[in-house]
Amino acid sequence: MAFIQFSKVSLAFGDRDILKDVSVNLQAGTKAALTGANGAGKSTLIKVMAGIIEPDKGERVAQKKCRIEYLPQSGLVHSGCTLKAEADKAFEWGYRIQADADSLGELLKSNPENSQRLALEHAELLSELENSGWYRRDALAEQVLLGLGFERADFEKRTEEFSGGWQMRIALAKALMCSPDILLLDEPTNYLDIEARGWLEKFLADFKGGFLLVSHDRYFLDHTISEVYELFSGTLRRYPGNFSHYEEVRKVELESLIASYEQQQQEIQHLEEFIKRFGYKATKAAQAQERQKMLDKILENKIELPENLKKIHFSFPAAPHSGRLVLTIEHLGKSYGGPEVIRDLNLVVENGERLVVAGRNGAGKSTLLRILAGADSDFTGSFKLGAGVSVGYFSQDSAEKIKGSETILERLERNAPLELIPKIRDMLGAFLFRGDDVFKSIDVLSGGEKSRIALLELLLRPVNLLILDEPTNHLDMHSKDVLLEALKCFGGTVVFVSHDRGFIEELSTKVIELRPGSWREFSGDYRYYMQRIEAEQSAESAASEILPEKKTEQKSVTRLSWEEQKKRESERRKIQKEADKYEELIREAEEKKSALENQLSLPEVYSNGEAAKSVQAQIAQISSELEELNSKWLSAAEKLEEFL
Repeated sequence: MAFIQFSKVSLAFGDRDILKDVSVNLQAGTKAALTGANGAGKSTLIKVMAGIIEPDKGERVAQKKCRIEYLPQSGLVHSGCTLKAEADKAFEWGYRIQADADSLGELLKSNPENSQRLALEHAELLSELENSGWYRRDALAEQVLLGLGFERADFEKRTEEFSGGWQMRIALAKALMCSPDILLLDEPTNYLDIEARGWLEKFLADFKGGFLLVSHDRYFLDHTISEVYELFSGTLRRYPGNFSHYEEVRKVELESLIASYEQQQQEIQHLEEFIKRFGYKATKAAQAQERQKMLDKILENKIELPENLKKIHFSFPAAPHSGRLVLTIEHLGKSYGGPEVIRDLNLVVENGERLVVAGRNGAGKSTLLRILAGADSDFTGSFKLGAGVSVGYFSQDSAEKIKGSETILERLERNAPLELIPKIRDMLGAFLFRGDDVFKSIDVLSGGEKSRIALLELLLRPVNLLILDEPTNHLDMHSKDVLLEALKCFGGTVVFVSHDRGFIEELSTKVIELRPGSWREFSGDYRYYMQRIEAEQSAESAASEILPEKKTEQKSVTRLSWEEQKKRESERRKIQKEADKYEELIREAEEKKSALENQLSLPEVYSNGEAAKSVQAQIAQISSELEELNSKWLSAAEKLEEFL
């Protein structure tokens, strides 16, 4: 079994310990996530595992012929050939084995005295090729490229024609195609749309090797991994189970740490206040010096709480009042010179709705958002904002507008409403600007950092219609949670695009699906939308299995509307509540009946005719009530069965 093992690995950058005696074993069948606070050293650890960075000490052992494939977060660029030819480079290992096999074949012809040994080696190489899927490489390349969102028409395009995000998809495709024993993936979903993420989930579920990946997509992790490694203050610890289970277990573990942290912070504050207040008074100098010694001792063992454990909450400025109809779209169309991307779109968005725009890459999602935000005026048809509607728009090119030499903190305080200025530091922390980061000059920020500033600035404005194109890009899981809670509490309306399925499922209340030249509206949340899509796909699959002459006999699949589903669920809950009520009444009545029957065995009751008669009458009354309650409960239970 292929494996890679690390024992007591340590690495430091300056005086900071990134890894401290880290040990881990990855092998075929490993399905693991690597997590930790932003800046904890996750990418560094993966590079050590990949053999790119040498540790200061410790041992790295890989089984002979164990193929390890590493995918970084970004930075890979391909050029000089077509996409199909670039994909074929993923099979270079197979070409090498084939070349070795061919060489052995030639040796067999010229060295008959060593034929047995050479024939055995030759057979082993051919067996390795067969078991690796080498002879099915063309089909595998097509499957992976299409799964990751490429079109067949892309196969002959030059790789330099693809943008940065698609360049990373090419790199991911090659990593998956080369049949590695161990996959090391650093943020593989960063540049994938939701359909490609879904395909990658299925690929990893069937993957025979082992993998370790870093991702900020909770839904993706829950559907791909079976164990979690957490990098915390340089140490690595394993947690079995999916990511949500890890979070539950870790939450309990961290409660005591957080309590100790908060207690220590109070202690530090009290000592600092005493020293500051009395440090220069002669009468208190001795006590102040003693407090300073106590403070120094505490600071030597100061508890460092990772930023992602510090509870940060914020809310938007109050959304200005608007009418019920926020947005009305009529016969909207958009073309880039060829077939219409958006055709005859008609839609009404009401106050308080959170509309997600779904669809495959290239379906026109970002185009629609640009039109609605007023950033694109070249379209047919019309749309109208409702009374009192004010728009805030965030797009992926918002970062380009973030310029200047002032610091991050200065810019945010200048643009924030007065009442939010005291919360700016916490809000910056929630968006990954922590400690001295807030004093960085705007003009030295990366594109991702500027994007987070643009999003935060938007959220500080008092608007009632937010149009958000991929707002979770460049955010870690904790930051996404903070943003999600703020959006769920937002008093206005949200129209958004996202590739984070967990984020979509938690936020959306309505879905519009775009396809090239067509659209569909779903008056329900994203889970309802996916149920509809899966039902349609199942129906289509069933129809394709029916012989052509029998297809006319196939009955149509009945699907309930969102409103019907809500009504049906409301009825089910009502009946369930009624059944639960009868169960409780039956229990109480049986307890009363049992208590009365016990009374009949008491001498003061059975020896007193009147008392015994009274108790028996009560028992008879309760028995009659029980019969009626059981009948009502049975009726409710039968009704519930209709909902199964």
